[in-house]
Amino acid sequence: MNKIRSYIKGVGHNVPDRVVTNDELSKLMNTTDQWIVERTGIKERRFADEGVGPSDLAIPAVEDALQDANLIKNDIDLIIFATVSSDYYIPGSGCILQHKMDFGNIGAFDIKTSCAGFIYGISMADQYIKSGTFDNILLVCSEVQSTTMDFSDRGRNTAVIFGDGAGAIVLSSTTEDRGILSTHLHSDGKNVKELWLKEPSTKSSNRLSKESIERGDHFLSMNGREVFRHAVKRFPETINESLEFNGLTSEDIDLLVPHQANLRISDMIQKKMGLPDNKVFNNIQKYGNTTAASIPICLSEAKKKGRINNNDLVLCAAFGAGFLWGSTIIKW
Repeated sequence: MNKIRSYIKGVGHNVPDRVVTNDELSKLMNTTDQWIVERTGIKERRFADEGVGPSDLAIPAVEDALQDANLIKNDIDLIIFATVSSDYYIPGSGCILQHKMDFGNIGAFDIKTSCAGFIYGISMADQYIKSGTFDNILLVCSEVQSTTMDFSDRGRNTAVIFGDGAGAIVLSSTTEDRGILSTHLHSDGKNVKELWLKEPSTKSSNRLSKESIERGDHFLSMNGREVFRHAVKRFPETINESLEFNGLTSEDIDLLVPHQANLRISDMIQKKMGLPDNKVFNNIQKYGNTTAASIPICLSEAKKKGRINNNDLVLCAAFGAGFLWGSTIIKW
């Protein structure tokens, strides 16, 4: 009897209509288009309308993924929702999405693994499917981060980087020679304060004081230099880990899809792996860093553009707050 494996049966994405250019941000803080592009590669990003949460942004992405998988809502056995910007502090966005889309009383839960949300989520879904627990799992990665940004000179280094967006994939069971070949997960919590949103928190009685607001503790903050230093080390490590585990080399990879953190990091990885431009997919120029959503948005766009085909080997890697990082190789 052939063993059960999980594979990506469908993929979809959705981004807000509102385009925010670098020039628009330069009117809010001391920055320029040239400054942002040189340091990040970002030309523009998308911001959600007021009142739109990650569960709302995810709905078209989920519909897109279900259509691509040729499945209906009743086929889905479980929802995993990866986000660091959930609709509310409590409850998670997974059950909110389940209710809004009328999925029925299936299980739904959130994971808060920042930019590595897709890698962690696909690893969990893979284990559920390989164990025979579920046949079809919906992994949703959706972020509305524009409401956590400090659009003043104080928050410039962070505010120019992040954007809003949603991606979704359907993982299904198969006995064919395809699917998730392996996943690899890592963390290092000693750097938690290099990229975090400090308050509100249970440590501060879940209240924002006048002093904490004046300090900007309720905005996402990042030590860009330190994050960059760790990312350029961890990305190659986990990519090589995936390749070695599966007995592959960079020449075997048909498409590298890195988390869209910084175009300079993606370019560095590409050069280290010796990959031509047609074997790497980046869209940070259009969307900025959409955290958990960045890889599934890339996968959806790449498939729609004909950059991913059956039997292609796709390598995905991510690094983010926590610090958390990881990788996966997928035989499409």
